[in-house]
Amino acid sequence: MTQPAAATVQSPPNVRRKRIFITAAEASGDQHAAELVRSLKELDPSLDIEGLGGSKMAAAGVKLLEETVGKAAMGWRGALRAFEASRWMDRVSARYREARPDLHICVDSSAINLPFARLAKEKFGVPVLYYIAPQLWASREGRMTQLREFVDHVACIFPFEEQYYRSHGVQATFVGHPLFDELPVDRAARRGSGQRFPSAAPVIGIIPGSRRSEVEANLPHLIEVMDGIRREFPTATFQVPTTAASNSLVQEMLRKRTDVTVKQDGFDELVPRCDLVITKSGTSTVHVAAWRVPMIVIYRINPLLWELVGRWVVRTKKIAMVNILAGQVDLVPEFIPWYGSNRPVTECALEFLRHPERLADQRAKLEALMAPMDRPGASLNAARLALSLLGAY
Repeated sequence: MTQPAAATVQSPPNVRRKRIFITAAEASGDQHAAELVRSLKELDPSLDIEGLGGSKMAAAGVKLLEETVGKAAMGWRGALRAFEASRWMDRVSARYREARPDLHICVDSSAINLPFARLAKEKFGVPVLYYIAPQLWASREGRMTQLREFVDHVACIFPFEEQYYRSHGVQATFVGHPLFDELPVDRAARRGSGQRFPSAAPVIGIIPGSRRSEVEANLPHLIEVMDGIRREFPTATFQVPTTAASNSLVQEMLRKRTDVTVKQDGFDELVPRCDLVITKSGTSTVHVAAWRVPMIVIYRINPLLWELVGRWVVRTKKIAMVNILAGQVDLVPEFIPWYGSNRPVTECALEFLRHPERLADQRAKLEALMAPMDRPGASLNAARLALSLLGAY
């Protein structure tokens, strides 16, 4: 979203500096929060910003009370993490009593952040901004009551979310997607103009997840898919971007392979090289789409867990975000939940490689889908919202 130059707020001398507390619990939240902090500092360099998060938030100038990103998990491991979250809650509550902030910003991760929103609003009377709105339109709509009660404003990253939340009585504003603030400016050059498949050997991206638990669930099966692709396309190579949380495990699981490139924080270097990406569901699907690279979306899940919980919680017919943005059409193939045989995913990838025109068709559709969203400004727009809640902008 193109915006006019940001005006900087100057705090009068001898006036207490405004305090903001930010909570994030995953690698993507850490990244988005870091960009938001940079925008906040640009608008008002005097702000004191503390929080829970990871190394990127710290590098952006956040004084971390706890490191909460490195051990992010889902499923039963995520449930066990609730014990750790209880300790975080105690530490944040104690810090609030020492120095009450003027604003609390929750970033993504509703399971972790809605309790923090409640703590801030109910116990300490601190206004709350929620950035990267929880996807209650997809599941857990029952949390809407908490959102209405404990969150003053929601900063939405998808256009349809603003009306959805407003229709449920929640103040909401579409600010744009932070991904487009964070992508390299030389994207056209990175896509390259050299030979690509089918004139050259196929390059396949493999994105098993940013958390160790996701890698443990997805990568062993993706390795079998990789082997199936290599049997028919023996010159195929694979690109595997990782995060700080997942890198060591991915390196260990792929250590004997010579057909794989693994790089920590290498998403924007490796994905543009790819002709096709097989990615776990989540933020990464929009990230791949931003590079206009065709994809297959997967998420490995225990079938019993899906039958007992997942199928009753998930409300959308499609789960891959690119399909939801496209209006529930099958723009990209998705295997969610993915359990049982790995052969259907392998065959889907092989069909793309046997018929390269299908890759070209999906690439064109991704271009049409992403073009209206592909503009920077989300972080600055969210920062302006934050300062409006502080009464400073």
